[in-house]
Amino acid sequence: MSQFAVIKTGGKQYIVRPDQKLKIEKLDAEEGVKVWFDEVLLVADGEKIEIGNPLIKGAKVEAEITKQGRGRKIIVFKYHAKTRYRKKKGHRQYFTEVKIVKIPS
Repeated sequence: MSQFAVIKTGGKQYIVRPDQKLKIEKLDAEEGVKVWFDEVLLVADGEKIEIGNPLIKGAKVEAEITKQGRGRKIIVFKYHAKTRYRKKKGHRQYFTEVKIVKIPS
């Protein structure tokens, strides 16, 4: 079993490992900037597991922003039968791609 952590960002929880690339909700920062996720719920390193209650105090996962972008277009189509009601709308969600650099042990 290798080293991993569970972090919380953008209202979601992610299992992360070192050198992993991950798409998360948009962060307001430039590409190439290092960011730290301080909402760490769990850290595991082999047999050693540390679980927060709900967070681990002082633990920070270091990551580097590799890309800012928008996801694929999702079509939202509303339709009411027999009333000539049709609405078509597209949506592209913003995302930030990060590379996990270091997990505390």
